[in-house]
Amino acid sequence: MTQTLTHFINGASVEGTSGRFADVYHPAKGEVAAKLPLAAVSEVNDAVAIAAKAQIEWAALNAQRRARILGRFVDLCHENMDELAKALSNEHGKTYDDAKGDVQRGLEVIEFCMGAPHLMKGEFSDQSGTGIDTYSMRQPLGVCVGISPFNFPAMIPLWQAGPALAAGNAFILKPSERDPSVPLMLAKLFQDAGLPDGVFQVVNGDKVAVDALLDHPEVQSVGFVGSTPIAQSIYTTAASNGKRAQCFGGAKNHAIIMPDADLDQAADALIGAAFGAAGERCMALSVAVPVGKKTADALVNKLVERAKELKVGPSLDPTSDFGPVVTAEAKQRIEDAIAAGVDEGAELVLDGRGVAVEGHEDGFYIGATIFDHASKEMSIYADEIFGPVLTVVRADDFEEALALPSENIYGNGVAIFTRDGDTAREFTRRVNVGMVGVNVPIPVPIAYYTFGGWKASGFGDLNQHGADAFKFVTRTKTVTSRWPSGVKEEASFVMPLQ
Repeated sequence: MTQTLTHFINGASVEGTSGRFADVYHPAKGEVAAKLPLAAVSEVNDAVAIAAKAQIEWAALNAQRRARILGRFVDLCHENMDELAKALSNEHGKTYDDAKGDVQRGLEVIEFCMGAPHLMKGEFSDQSGTGIDTYSMRQPLGVCVGISPFNFPAMIPLWQAGPALAAGNAFILKPSERDPSVPLMLAKLFQDAGLPDGVFQVVNGDKVAVDALLDHPEVQSVGFVGSTPIAQSIYTTAASNGKRAQCFGGAKNHAIIMPDADLDQAADALIGAAFGAAGERCMALSVAVPVGKKTADALVNKLVERAKELKVGPSLDPTSDFGPVVTAEAKQRIEDAIAAGVDEGAELVLDGRGVAVEGHEDGFYIGATIFDHASKEMSIYADEIFGPVLTVVRADDFEEALALPSENIYGNGVAIFTRDGDTAREFTRRVNVGMVGVNVPIPVPIAYYTFGGWKASGFGDLNQHGADAFKFVTRTKTVTSRWPSGVKEEASFVMPLQ
């Protein structure tokens, strides 16, 4: 029997009233697992009104007590990690261990946000003028919204919600329609940790819900992660409605492999970074740029040798290296991209199409796919494929290799593999990309640094997590104060000077 999911509003699971539903699939089996209600505008408005009311009392609680609730939430997530990981695996398709990593990386940001008492501190200047003190304070915005993607149904919502909640805001999550169960589970765990009703809510929906959130005057900020066209549209709409916006889009992450690199280490890193989670990561390395023919020939041989041994299978099978992609539509889109690469003249050295998994013949499986001798004019290079496809674009020298990620429309992540410190330093300084790895294949910063790409990968002035996140969900109030000392002053019509 197909399960019907709910929203989570005002501390309770709430059935949808719009009469509209979306199918949630079990991608390993290729079958519908649940029906998801899609919110009407009235349901969104109700959630925002509840959040606005709940936020007042939540913000009045001191930051240390808010942090304690976040700490209890982290403990509860660890206690329920097995249930969270299995639910995530079943709806997304990533392996069990990868699903645990999804949750854990989100919790690391929550742990950082437990430092809110320090991160919310303002500044004070004694005697900034004669008998005058000046100080600043950071205050919450009010109601914050997160619109999260399917590929990290735990990590991204926690990245968005953690700073907002720690700073004293109420938070409304609009998760992906493709894997909404874990966000609903997180909402219940927040409640069990002691978060007041209405402070964290989950409203499921599609464009109707998103537009209602963007138009609502009580919503003060919007965070989004997804494709570049939608990120740009949401950023523009939010800004025109007077809201803060932090929107992250697509990526085409390059790995530069220098002739002096440890090719075995580079090949192993590329295999994991290109094919882990079936390539459905915004930080996946989808382009390999070996420098020089000798490097390229050796690297491609090692990649093909390793990729042929990868096992594609059900996400909860512990022997699977990676599982299915999220939907049948995603599978078809990826296979179409592979066909386009062949038509454009790239050399398909490993074809992942036509994978059959015994007992799961209807699942959405694609095997590891590798193209060699691609060029930057080809669609397999220019477009974000978001699947287990690695494209090799050969470069003759360092400058040509550096130019590829620097001139690409995306600027999310990049990595260089080399043994030479001077080469690495020159690359990290000059490359026109927001996050850089040196012999690190997926350069996702730790929780107390910020995460964010450049160019078409990111819209907005502030990044996710780290100190930037607290700046995004708060505003600064500056107070200039003088207490009369009994000295009478006459009115002045001159601009005051310090």
